[in-house]
Amino acid sequence: MICDRIGRGKCCAEADLTFLSNMGDLLNEMEDPKDALEGILKNLCGFLKAFVGMITLHDRLSGMLMTSVSYGLTAEEKMKAIYQTGEGIIGRVAATRKPAIISDISKDSVFLNRTGIVSTERPMAFLCVPVINKNELVGTLSIHKVNDRGMDFSYEEKILTIIGSLIGKHISVRRRHIEELEELRRENQLLQSQSIEKPFRPDNMVGNSALMRELYGLVKRVAPTNSTVIIRGESGVGKELIAEAIHKASSRIKKPFVRVNCSALPENLIESELFGYEKGAFTGAERQHSGRFELADGGTIFLDEIADIPFSVQVKLLRILQQRQFERIGGTHTIQTDVRIVTATNRNLEEMLQNNTFREDLYYRIHVFPIYVPALRERRADITILTDHFIQKINKQNQTNVKRITSGALDMLMMYSWPGNVRELENVIERAMILTTDDVIHSYNLPPSLQTGVSSDTVKVGRLDLVLGKVERQMIMDTLIANRGNVAKSAFQLGISERVMGLRIKRYNINVLNYKHLSKL
Repeated sequence: MICDRIGRGKCCAEADLTFLSNMGDLLNEMEDPKDALEGILKNLCGFLKAFVGMITLHDRLSGMLMTSVSYGLTAEEKMKAIYQTGEGIIGRVAATRKPAIISDISKDSVFLNRTGIVSTERPMAFLCVPVINKNELVGTLSIHKVNDRGMDFSYEEKILTIIGSLIGKHISVRRRHIEELEELRRENQLLQSQSIEKPFRPDNMVGNSALMRELYGLVKRVAPTNSTVIIRGESGVGKELIAEAIHKASSRIKKPFVRVNCSALPENLIESELFGYEKGAFTGAERQHSGRFELADGGTIFLDEIADIPFSVQVKLLRILQQRQFERIGGTHTIQTDVRIVTATNRNLEEMLQNNTFREDLYYRIHVFPIYVPALRERRADITILTDHFIQKINKQNQTNVKRITSGALDMLMMYSWPGNVRELENVIERAMILTTDDVIHSYNLPPSLQTGVSSDTVKVGRLDLVLGKVERQMIMDTLIANRGNVAKSAFQLGISERVMGLRIKRYNINVLNYKHLSKL
């Protein structure tokens, strides 16, 4: 029995699952990533009865594998454990991305033994697995342990592979966050050295990523003009904030900013709301009513969800865009208006043109200056600053005193795909602030859709094959959540074919349709 062989008494898959769960919690809750990895390695070596353990990290520029943390090695021995990709067993594992098991290091010519592991009377085995995240090499995870009576190390290999998967995702998120911070720091230093003017940023918007700075530049350039602007992007990215920023940065700032949600107005009322009506124009029109265009005279009108305007009304809207003229319903007097028109949509207007549900001439009239707003998953560097902003905002709004968010919870926010974008992030933070009991947002305060199998405690006890099956099922579900039910993308991220992905989905009875509508949650 495996459990008897590794000295843990009777076979107990519950202990295996508890160990994996504890390792996941350790990664999520520890503030210092190096402390977390050292704790993981120490516990792993104790669990597998290993004398030495190492985690190497791959430097993408030099190709070197540097030992980040170790167990059972002195500082001097650790410094010697540096490998080129393809060099020695560790380098070969990194190059091939396949595990390696050496049953006796003294008899293997490829094993370099740079750390000077001393041979004992019993053979010393070496196990090494690649640490990979989304097909990107992160590094390697390896252990040394005594080989008693020609042991089978398939169990240790499985445990190492699972732990490698956990730390691979953790390290990748940390590394990406650090690289983005370094990029921002370098750019900041460059700007300071060039002594240029402070970059423009609207006071109603939050974000310092390169994509957002580019967007701020577009707002700055177009705001002083009278050109028509269309803001395009997914739902929840903050298109109305951009329209408001354009108005505030223009010469019309002291004039009205009129918002119109075209999808919220019934088809039989939208024309009268936009253009107004005369007294007696229809039953119930007991007095003259000024429309939104008339109210916005001298200022800016923001037509949100312009794709939802009925085809019949689009003709009148085209006239305003061309001549800035219109008549109230039931009226004959032509009204001249001086208004800046900003529109927005999350719909595919090009597809609507092909289906003849949106006028081609109107399309080109509103597309004078398009601004594309990036989705939150495309600017993950802004998640931290947005989270801090929402904590301050909701503290003031709800009179709470939440102080911070743990690194584990922040990692979960960084890994999620955010189909609902910034609006969804704000809702998630507000929910977590309501649930916390110690004025700190923890990973378990976040919704289940953001949580892994370990952090949400959804993996149950069973035999080892069942435990591994549940881990595999949870990984598939997490990836489907991240890709909103896209099976092809999920298969690619997991490093398997679509056929194998389909078989796993069928085996674990996963309903993919449940993940295609996450943006509605």
